[in-house]
Amino acid sequence: MADSDAKKAEELVLKEFPRKIVVLDELLKTSDFNRKNLEEVHESLNIPVPEPVQLNSHSEPVNKRWKADSKLEEITGTKVMALTNGAVPCNKHLCNLVFQVKPHVRQLVEDSNVLKMWVSFLIPKIEDGNNFGVSIQEDTLAEIQSVESEAAAFYDQISRYFLTRGKIVSKVAKYPHIEDYRRAVEELDEKEYLSLMLVLCEVRNRYSTLHDIVTKNLEKIKRPRSSNTESLY
Repeated sequence: MADSDAKKAEELVLKEFPRKIVVLDELLKTSDFNRKNLEEVHESLNIPVPEPVQLNSHSEPVNKRWKADSKLEEITGTKVMALTNGAVPCNKHLCNLVFQVKPHVRQLVEDSNVLKMWVSFLIPKIEDGNNFGVSIQEDTLAEIQSVESEAAAFYDQISRYFLTRGKIVSKVAKYPHIEDYRRAVEELDEKEYLSLMLVLCEVRNRYSTLHDIVTKNLEKIKRPRSSNTESLY
């Protein structure tokens, strides 16, 4: 690893991470992430409830043997999947939060990757004895890899939300008279709002963790085989 890359990784931890923590903390204090009434994140589905079909109470009951009968052509019912008002919109409140959160998640993945490469190249060859510093490097590397994996998983969480919401919305379109499906969409939106807030909190906390563990053990990470043996904080 080039000296410039090593210097960049070290400056990333010592200077950029504290700035990032402040930025994320300020973002979490904005009104977008501090809604007290979660009903504010609800979005109209733009799917009307069709008028109920009036059936003649004196009509003969329909049975399975009527399937081949031409009388079935005269029987009408509520049309389903007919989005007469146009497309069903995404939840604009949550899309706004996703737009704000995703860049920070991506940056955390990239920063973790830089640190992972830096620490990996600092690990010396295997030798007998005096490996305490190496164990500190390995513990630090394991923590960095954990942060990277968790950050990548946040992307999957966001995509699962849109997929799940789309499936429930299709149920609303198919069964527009059933209020439970409409309520399920609202509950899912509220849950995702809280999840995105927690994701941003977790990104901030992970930056804090990486900054803390690297700065407290910086000398051992850079020089794992010095004569001094200090404990991992």
